[in-house]
Amino acid sequence: MPPAIARHTRLVRAFAIVGLTIYGVGICLAGHHSLGALVRITGLVLLAFVAIQRSAITTWTFFAILAGTELGIDVPVAAVRLHVLAEIFLRLVRVIVAPLIFSTLTTGIAGHGRLGSLGRIAWKTFLYFEIVTTLALVIGGVAIHLSRAGEGVALPASAATTDNAAALVTRPGFEAFLLNMFPENIALAVAQNQILQVAVFAILFGIALALLSDDKKAPLVALLGSLTDTMFQFTKLIMYFAPIAAGAAMSYTVGSMGLGTLLPLAKLVGTFYGAVLAFVLLVLLPVILITRIPLRAFLKAVSEPAAIGFATSTSEAALPLAMERMEEFGVPRWIVAFVIPSGYSFNMDGSSLYLSIAAIFAAQASGIHLSLAGAAVMLATLMVTSKGIAGVPRAVLAILLATAASFHLSTAAVMMILGVDALIDMGRTGLNVAGNCLASAVMNQWEISGSKRSLSS
Repeated sequence: MPPAIARHTRLVRAFAIVGLTIYGVGICLAGHHSLGALVRITGLVLLAFVAIQRSAITTWTFFAILAGTELGIDVPVAAVRLHVLAEIFLRLVRVIVAPLIFSTLTTGIAGHGRLGSLGRIAWKTFLYFEIVTTLALVIGGVAIHLSRAGEGVALPASAATTDNAAALVTRPGFEAFLLNMFPENIALAVAQNQILQVAVFAILFGIALALLSDDKKAPLVALLGSLTDTMFQFTKLIMYFAPIAAGAAMSYTVGSMGLGTLLPLAKLVGTFYGAVLAFVLLVLLPVILITRIPLRAFLKAVSEPAAIGFATSTSEAALPLAMERMEEFGVPRWIVAFVIPSGYSFNMDGSSLYLSIAAIFAAQASGIHLSLAGAAVMLATLMVTSKGIAGVPRAVLAILLATAASFHLSTAAVMMILGVDALIDMGRTGLNVAGNCLASAVMNQWEISGSKRSLSS
């Protein structure tokens, strides 16, 4: 690197560190309105300089998240109204998810004859999903036991309304979940954005197409290949709007909730994000090292999809970009198209972590002491029910309320968590996105290792 460029890089990095430090001090001074705002804006000015110098969407997205937080603190009424910008972005993303998954999966299977590879990848993928999400449940349970965030929390005097809420949310059985995997009308599945149904249809369609002779399947494979390339270009266009959408979503969250409402359950929020850090260090990082995935390159690839998921609290918003970034990272398109959409139903690392924390928090708040065996039974229940709830609206709430009823916990404690659910949901979604990106990279590494072993033998 030339000396001039190296000096410029160090200067930009210094501005970023100083800007983040000043902004953090401003957050700590939130109680002193004018002084805190002045300090935070000073930090934002320095960070704006960094964003201009780097001109990367990821940098602008992180800057927009901080700027949106500031707007939500200082001008909450205006900040709430900006939510429409985030909704526009989500609509644009949702319109490309189904055709992107369909075209990538179909061409990956039919265009390259991956029938044998698909079966091998499938069982490895679901085994990996089960192991990682189980570890997430365990780490969440350990974290909440150590922090005891639910002890001493004052529950509402009456839980009548929360009991009624529990009745509104029902948990389907395994048969209903299995049935819901298969679409009865592909147009309806696309319209409702049922990712798993679209993926199942695409797999079956791709297998059928692969069984045709080359002269019959070639025109449709070529057409779907062009559709895939078009959808990725469409994704790039939409992502230029991502920083604005991320800032608008964050300003809405902070403006509608207010920082003051977080204080009573601050210990719960801190426990969750501490558990996220522990999960990253104890599970995801060792997986990266064991499978020899380039750490710096992976972090660069996953940072923007995770940031968008974090800011919008919607995994769908990050799905097209996550698929694009992981393909650029070197994961073959057919692996990306199978693993990441499947992970949206079966590999919810952040959601699993949150479920165990929230369920045991409810037990602590209800004054119920769980033995080690009782906690293990609860985690086992969550492990099973979290797989059977994929694709159901308000899935996490459904699982929590069903678990509360099964273990005679107060549903009022579960509904209390919803007061800070928006803040927790950001970390939950960001971890879900990062976990699914990593899963696709791991499957690719296993495929490469398997191919090397076959060649050597």
